[in-house]
Amino acid sequence: MAIGYRELAASLRTAIERGEYPPGTTLPKQDELASIHAVNIKTVRQAVGLLEAEGLVTPVRRRGTVVRERPPMRRLGADRYSKKKWKFGNTVAFAADREASGRAWKPTDQTNTVKLVDADEAVATAFGLELGSPVYERARLVKDGDQPTHTLTSYYLPAHVEGTPLVDPTPGPAGRGGGFAVLTLQGYEPDHMTETVCARMPTPDETEMLNLPSGEPVMVLTRHTYTADNTLVEFARGVHAASRFAWTYDFKLPD
Repeated sequence: MAIGYRELAASLRTAIERGEYPPGTTLPKQDELASIHAVNIKTVRQAVGLLEAEGLVTPVRRRGTVVRERPPMRRLGADRYSKKKWKFGNTVAFAADREASGRAWKPTDQTNTVKLVDADEAVATAFGLELGSPVYERARLVKDGDQPTHTLTSYYLPAHVEGTPLVDPTPGPAGRGGGFAVLTLQGYEPDHMTETVCARMPTPDETEMLNLPSGEPVMVLTRHTYTADNTLVEFARGVHAASRFAWTYDFKLPD
């Protein structure tokens, strides 16, 4: 009896996990798979579609069905913001993730687009401003080599950052120690933060910007950064390719 598409997908998944089809290689053509497994083309297409939805493979024009790179980068939890990294060193958060994952990095792996914008509802609510109040928006696209990993867009009050490297559009971190070091020099040293993470499907623009395969979701991060006296100094929103990160948290259990 011929196997179904789920059984075929399971067989191909096992072969990928065993390394029979290493990352970057292509699966046999669909007619070859049909012949090898004694199934019809429709079954093969359904099986490959299931693997694609799982993020194991992606169709590439003129190449075929390519096995995706699987080792995700570690995205550290609280440790990525450790003061010893940015206040007493020169390792900003995205670089801390790269180093923890054994990846090389350079400052220009992060782009910058800086402009004065009208606060939308979320930004205005975070800072306690009137809707449409002027705030600085600092948008970054971060890459691992040539592969985009995530976007991060931060918002600041002009009174906190006017005339500082945080409003300089030069690619890379905002000087030695990055944005947190700049805020510290301005008298607004980051002390604690709240991060909220959720998942959703990407918009068409996000799919293009992050070079996402069909069916891959994104992890959306919202970050509020405060001084010791609870002054909000940064409100940030990030969109991360789900398969390119493993989110790691190390913490002491509260009493």
